[in-house]
Formats: sequence, C-alpha cells, structure tokens
Amino acid sequence: MMKFGDGRDWIFKNRFGMFVHWGIYAVPGWHEQILWRRKMDPGEYESYAEVFNPVDYDPEEWLDLMEEAGMEYICFTTKHHDGFCMWDTKQTRYNIMNTPYGKDVLKMLTDACHKRGIKVGLYYSCVDWHHPYYPNLGRSHELDQPKPGDQPDLNGYYNEYVVEQIKELCTNYGPIHHFFWDMNVTGYENPQINNLIRQLQPNVVINDRGPDQGDYSTPERKVPEGKAFKGITEACQSVGKHSWGYKQDEDYYSIPFLINSIDKIMCMGGNYLLNVGPNERGVIPEESKAILRGIGQWYHKVKDAFDDTVPASDLLIDKDILLTRQGSTLYVHIPIPAAATGVILAPIDILPFRTTLLNMDVELDAKVDITPYYYNKKPYLRIRGIPVDQIKNEVIVIKLEFEEGALSF
Repeated sequence: MMKFGDGRDWIFKNRFGMFVHWGIYAVPGWHEQILWRRKMDPGEYESYAEVFNPVDYDPEEWLDLMEEAGMEYICFTTKHHDGFCMWDTKQTRYNIMNTPYGKDVLKMLTDACHKRGIKVGLYYSCVDWHHPYYPNLGRSHELDQPKPGDQPDLNGYYNEYVVEQIKELCTNYGPIHHFFWDMNVTGYENPQINNLIRQLQPNVVINDRGPDQGDYSTPERKVPEGKAFKGITEACQSVGKHSWGYKQDEDYYSIPFLINSIDKIMCMGGNYLLNVGPNERGVIPEESKAILRGIGQWYHKVKDAFDDTVPASDLLIDKDILLTRQGSTLYVHIPIPAAATGVILAPIDILPFRTTLLNMDVELDAKVDITPYYYNKKPYLRIRGIPVDQIKNEVIVIKLEFEEGALSF
C-alpha cells in the first residue's frame, strides 16, 4: 500500500470527499465559467457581486448532508477562474466581504468543520479573469485578451498576489489537509509555493494541477481504464452533467451511475471527490441532496470494503468483477447491473469460513466446485444465491473471510 509516512497519510483512510463549487456564478445559475463560455462582458459579470446575498447559507446543513453520504472531507472553491474570492482576503476588494452578504463564508465553513473533526480542502484557480496582472492570452480557460488597463505580469506581481493569498488561506482558517490547484494553463513552475503550503500546513496533500507535480493525480469526470492506479489518485466528478457550479435546469447523473463510478475508482485504490453546486441563497439543490443520500445508503453499508484495503482485481480471471483486499479478507465488487445470482472467482480455489453480503448483512452460500463453464479446469470458488433482483441499483459487495495465512497470493 502506498504511504507518505507522515501526516498526509490521512488520505488513505478518508477516501470519499465532498467538492463544493460556489461563487457569484450561482446568481445566473448557468455554469461556473459563464463569463468565459458565454463571452460575457466582464463588467456585467462583476455586477453579480453586488447582488450576491446567500442568506440561507448554513454550513452545518452542508456537513449534515456530507456525513449522510459517508463523505469524510470537504474541498471548497476559494477562488475560481472568475477571480472572485470567497473569503476575507486583504489582497483584493473583489471578495465576499464586499457583497450584500458581507460575511466570510469560508471561515464559517472551516469553523464548522473543525468543530466536527472534518478535514478541510481548499480549491484555488491559477487562472484569474479579473486580476489585472494575470496574463489572459486566449489559452484554454482564459479570456481572449487582457482587459483594458490590465498589465500582465505572471512572474512578478501576479505571483506575489497568489503567494499572499496562499498565506492567508493557510494561516487564518485552522488546519488544512487538502489543496486543489486548477488550470495552470500558463505552465508556470514554482515549487516554492507548494513548499510554502507544506510549511504552513504540514499535513496537507496537494494535487498535480499547480506550480509543480504535487502529491497526487486528479482524473476528472471519466473513470480511467485499468485495475489499479500506479500512483496516489483522487478522481473528481459532479452530480450534475453540465456544470460544477449551480445550474437552474441541470441534468443529473443517476445514483447507480455514480455508485458504479465511486466503486471502480476506489477498487483501483483511488479517492473520490463528488461535487455539488449550492445556489445563490447558499442552499444545495434538492436533487443533489437526494443523490448524496442515495449514495450514502449504499456507501455506509459497504465502507469496510474500502477502508485500509488495497486493489486486488488482478487476482481474478473475470474482468467484470472487482476485488479489494485487507490481509486475509477479500471483498468482491459486482458492478451494476449484476448479471447473475452467482459468481465464480477463478482462479481462487480456497473456501472462506464466512461469506457476507454487505448490502443486506446476510451470509451467502459458498463452495469450491467444478462448473460447466470451467469443465476442463479445476474447482474454483463459487458464491451462490446472490439476491440480485432485490439489489438492482447498488454495486453488490461480498466480504470473504479466510483463515489467517490461507491466502498464499
């Protein structure tokens, strides 16, 4: 099992996190990149800050929901590509304190997290469509050209701005365990910035989208091919198909689709960061709540299959069945939809002393025998009587407990 050997090892225990995209883009409710994707006038977009007033924002409700889902850490968008800052920064007036709401929403969230022992992550965009010193030159996720009066200076003044904001974020909000850079489209390299984060927050894990390679990779939206990640990985996905920020008429992914995705990523050894986008009042949409609660009903039952386990799918001939392992215990993962009421776990030929269907907390029948499918081979472990028609919308997870030392592989 991969380890850092220091305070960052929390990421191998806390596998499921909540991502939150929230900012003044919630006012139009179309997409967090509406300024760029709809070619809006920057001045018109900035006027959203004049009306942003999330009077119903209650971080305790967010944390109640994430705990229902089984999530154990949270990552909050402090500054997205629009440059608007969701904390009380002293580096720009373009921040939450200069809205009708006028409260530090990040402080409210981090205080609530620390009270509950929930680990805090911070998202920070390298791209900035507002700051006069960021070089908007028409690259991916950049404005086509600098705004009138801008003075692009990536290595000088903009770098100083970023460093000062990093100091604020890593000094004023208690323990930070997770830092999520995004969109380093300039290819800017400066390992000293990540070193500063680590100096201020020694238990923080940092992703690979910033000014150096970071600690872990971040596949987005798609589930990569393979049976196990080669390095430390945190996949991210949103409950909404079109947007990460709030969208008024969003199309939502199904709960079975997301459960399959979560299970595959975790069986490959990765973490999973699932996003919701609160609206302009600070409320997570009801559709998002229902999805997270539905996932939680499954995740809480099968969580043992992910805690302190390692990928083991390469042990099986059947490419459709996934395995995780903790010592002498194997966990069998059958993706949605399950094809049959039984599975053959070739080439495993050892009988466990207990076979438990975690979804329903019941024991199943297991035997080692020859089946017609493998008639010309030897007996293999076979699990029978799986109630697949009663568990149609969940990944089925079966716990196999073997005698200590029985598994020689």
